[in-house]
This record gives sequence, structure tokens and C-alpha cells, in this order.
Amino acid sequence: MTLNKTQKIRKAVFPAAGMGTRFLPATKAMPKEMLCLVDKPLIQYGVEEAVAAGCTEIIIITGRGKSTMEDHFDRSPELEASLAAKNKTALLEIARSVSKLAKITYTRQPEPLGLGHAVLMAKELVGDEPFAVLLPDDIVDATIPCMKQMVEAFNEIQSSILGSEIVEGAAIQNYGCLDCTPDPKNPRLLAVKDLVEKPKPENAPSQNAIIGRYILTPRIFDMLEHITPGAGGELQLTDGIKALLQHEKVYGFVYEGTRHDAGDKQGFLRATVEFALKNKDLGPSFRAWLKSLPL
Repeated sequence: MTLNKTQKIRKAVFPAAGMGTRFLPATKAMPKEMLCLVDKPLIQYGVEEAVAAGCTEIIIITGRGKSTMEDHFDRSPELEASLAAKNKTALLEIARSVSKLAKITYTRQPEPLGLGHAVLMAKELVGDEPFAVLLPDDIVDATIPCMKQMVEAFNEIQSSILGSEIVEGAAIQNYGCLDCTPDPKNPRLLAVKDLVEKPKPENAPSQNAIIGRYILTPRIFDMLEHITPGAGGELQLTDGIKALLQHEKVYGFVYEGTRHDAGDKQGFLRATVEFALKNKDLGPSFRAWLKSLPL
């Protein structure tokens, strides 16, 4: 498949149908994606990143018990009327801005059958064009939003791109890993030869791990429809990308920024502290309070 050079990344897919078991009991009745990082839910950070990258259509893959995400991005006339009546104009603008971020469409994943299956659920909504995938758990703090960096690279090479960072030591066994070589013209681009899912450290082909940011060509849907379910009967996105490699080039992309795994309790706490310290209203007093603790 040869992409039309004029095609741009307009659509972003957010797989958000998982059960969030690492955060039980908090996620028993509340979607993990709605956990609040300082003053915004996790998924809003991702949606804002996609919008900053030029995406105008957001596709959220949901599941049972996820309706609060839809409510969050929808208008709230009662809340807006209350804020307007009390002349709380700043808060009113914040409330309204969330519902104006982008056109947001929802589709359900009937069963949690893996990341590849979740992406496949977006096939009809994406259509025949390249698209972004953002995992809400991965919060990337970057001067230039991570997905915007990747979109700019895609505009040059018109090929699928996988966000990547260096992971040293035994931690590589928790990630998909790239067998790759740096592009001689752009060392931030990595020509992918193969992908290895959660390798033992001694068997890892590199230290280049895949993170929750992807730009994929529409051919990925054909691959996902024909791969065999892996462990737990799930369709793995990495298996789909491995199959895609047989037909077209795929690149890793070493982004600039700091990633927080907010799907993990430790990562979520660290992200909360980092983002709170950077908050112009909360940061100074929060920093002073941290320094007063008997650590």
C-alpha cells in the first residue's frame, strides 16, 4: 500500500476498555482513564496531546462501565448554568473547553480481547487513512507534544511509526522491544526489522522499548483480522505490526520528553508530584510543603 503524500493524521484512537485491575478498588466503579492527575483525568491529557498534533477526530474504544468518559467530554448544561449564575467565568470556560476539544466518537469493545482487538474495533470509524493510537496510561510530558513530534516525522516518511524510548536492564522484559537500526539521515528514526514482545533481558535485541504512542497505516486492520490470538486468547497489536512488516516499512521513533506510566500506582504517584510541581498555581506552595516533610 502506497499512501497518498497529501494524507494527514486526522484521527486518533484511544483504547480505553480495560478493567484497570492494578488500581482496584478505585477502579471498581470508575474507569481507570478517569483517574485524576492533579486537575484533569488521564484520558484528557491524551486527547489534548492528539489535538495539539492536528487530530480533529477522536475515537475512544470503551467497554462496560465507561460512560463517565462520555459524560466528561460532553456538555453539562446544568453545571454551566450554575457557574454562569454565580459569575464564575474562569471555571465556566474550563468546563466548556473540555466539550470543545474535538469531535469524539465512541465504540464498544464487547470483550477485553487485547490491544490489537481494541484497535480493530476502530476500523469502520477510521476508514482508509493513517491514524494515531494513544494509550491513556502513558502520560508524556514534553515541550513539543509527543504525538506532534511523531506526526511531523510521519509527514516526512509516510510510514507506520512506533513511539520508543531506551529502557535499560531487566525492565525491558515489561515492554515490546524493537530489533532496529538507526536511520542514517535521522537517528531519532529507527528502521524496524522485527518486534519482540516482553523479551528476557539477555534475549532483547535492543534497549529500544515500544511505548503507548503509534501512527499506523490502514493496512494494520487487515493484519489484525488475520493474526492468531496469543496468550489469554488476546489479539496482540505487536503481532499485527510484525505482520505489517512483511508488506511495508515500519519505524521506531525516539521522542523527546518524559514518560510516566500512570497505569501503575508508583508511576501515577510520581506523575502527580511532577505535574503538581509544574502547576503555576499549586507548584510553589506544594514544593514548600514537600520540603517541610521529614523525609
